[in-house]
Amino acid sequence: MRVQIPSPLLSYTKVKEVEATGKTLAEVLLDLERRFPGIRFRVVDEQGRLRPHMRFFVNGEQVFELGVPLRPSDEVTLVQALSGG
Repeated sequence: MRVQIPSPLLSYTKVKEVEATGKTLAEVLLDLERRFPGIRFRVVDEQGRLRPHMRFFVNGEQVFELGVPLRPSDEVTLVQALSGG
């Protein structure tokens, strides 16, 4: 499936879109980690939870759980939330 990578993570992938495999978002992140070491820690914390500054979308809809089932035709988009004042 296609995975859209946010600018802050391009140092890992070097491209804005990569292919990944997995039946869940958790498996997709493990596949990305295998190919781009260190990327998973930037989006998932030590307890395996999604980091609060990251947003995940599957086919344009925000998801909040790593166990979300995925199909090979899905598009996953990672977005880094902005904050400030």
